[in-house]
Amino acid sequence: MKFGINNRMTGNVQFTAEIECDKNAPLSIKIGLAVRWAINTGANLAGAYLARANLAGANLAGAYLAGAYLARANLAGAYLTGAYLAGAYLARANLADANLAGAYLAGAYLAGANLAGANLAGANLAGAYLADANLAGAYPRGRQPRGRPAKIDPAEIPVIPNIDATILAAIESGGTLDMSSWHGPHDQWCGTTHCRAGWAVHLAGEKGKSLQDRVGAQMAGTLIYHASRPGIPAPYFFASDDDALTDIKRCAASRFEEEQDGGP
Repeated sequence: MKFGINNRMTGNVQFTAEIECDKNAPLSIKIGLAVRWAINTGANLAGAYLARANLAGANLAGAYLAGAYLARANLAGAYLTGAYLAGAYLARANLADANLAGAYLAGAYLAGANLAGANLAGANLAGAYLADANLAGAYPRGRQPRGRPAKIDPAEIPVIPNIDATILAAIESGGTLDMSSWHGPHDQWCGTTHCRAGWAVHLAGEKGKSLQDRVGAQMAGTLIYHASRPGIPAPYFFASDDDALTDIKRCAASRFEEEQDGGP
């Protein structure tokens, strides 16, 4: 059967897999099979929406999953050696006993993830967010992980009320959205050209800059978005200018409608 995998930002079909599966099988199984198909065929998984995928025991060695949305995915016992998971969203994912040796997890969001018994030898965890993650027995074998995970007190994370509407207002009043650079030409934090994460950091003021200095612009933007929109995943910070602006407008409008209706 044909099964489409969407992009986490645009919601458009990113690729269509050919999988052998009963049509009534759980969605998690179908997504897992689609990922395996993508690995075998070289389909693009970067930024794919793969929430709750069942990939237990899967061979994903060297897989390119940058920015993929894998919240609550079951990756228990998966073989992820050398996998590229920079900026991936793995909140509450089950990675128990997974082999992540040499994996690139810089800037990954792993809050609440289960990494018990995982092999993290030589994995790059620079700036990864591991709040409330279960790391029991995850650091034992061979080389220690590289990079320093982000350890941030929630009180240090600034909150921007109506963050998307605030960013949109800044852009429409003379600012520029440039997704190719965190803060525009030469990383000018105080300028008026920023990517989406950069705008979040910039609008958070000195507290945002302090957070960025500690964990980098991508993770700072992720944490500010999480604090500002509780329960809503942070956006994909590597979208095109058009896709990012479209999503900012959609999110801003959605928030406005919630407030008009007396919602949260």
